[in-house]
Amino acid sequence: MSKQSLSSLAISVFEKTVEDYHVFDDINKEANNPYEEKSFEHLLYEKNWIDTVQWHYEDIIRDPNINPIEGMKLKRLIDSSNQNRTEMVEYIDSYFLQLYSNITPNKNAKINTESPAWAFDRLSILILKIYHMREESIRSDVEEKHRKSCSDKLNVLIEQKKDLSLSIDQLLEDLSSGNKKMKTYKQMKMYNDEKLNPVLYKKNE
Repeated sequence: MSKQSLSSLAISVFEKTVEDYHVFDDINKEANNPYEEKSFEHLLYEKNWIDTVQWHYEDIIRDPNINPIEGMKLKRLIDSSNQNRTEMVEYIDSYFLQLYSNITPNKNAKINTESPAWAFDRLSILILKIYHMREESIRSDVEEKHRKSCSDKLNVLIEQKKDLSLSIDQLLEDLSSGNKKMKTYKQMKMYNDEKLNPVLYKKNE
């Protein structure tokens, strides 16, 4: 698999995941990952499925008439999903750490502002934006002004996809050549940790 093709591969997997989800459009449906379990594609599919379900969690919780109890349940699902998303990104970064483990960075190698997996995370969300903006651009129950506005936004998102894809490929090329060195950090989220969230740990005092 060419490193230069990884962004294109990711786009195709992300687009398939989003299409697969919308066959049923059900936040409770489990993913049926079609890719070989230990493959990079399998990781990407799992990653985007988490993002896609969370996208719809976020839509539902913004209903002004949502039952407060159901809204709180959904908020906890979003928190859990965010944690899963972060863990999946870190897991994907472990793939890249292994991939470049034999590369000796050049003396003046630079560090990127984000790791490869977080760049793929942005691409995953971008594919979701494109799907839903395209849906908005062809709605028949709205005025032409709405469709035109969404169509214009869609064109920007598509251009952004092209640029982000290129940037990811350039980053991977720099990592493989030693021009950049890979360094990752755990996100260390605090709000779910009973020892770090003061609202939680003060209840135990």
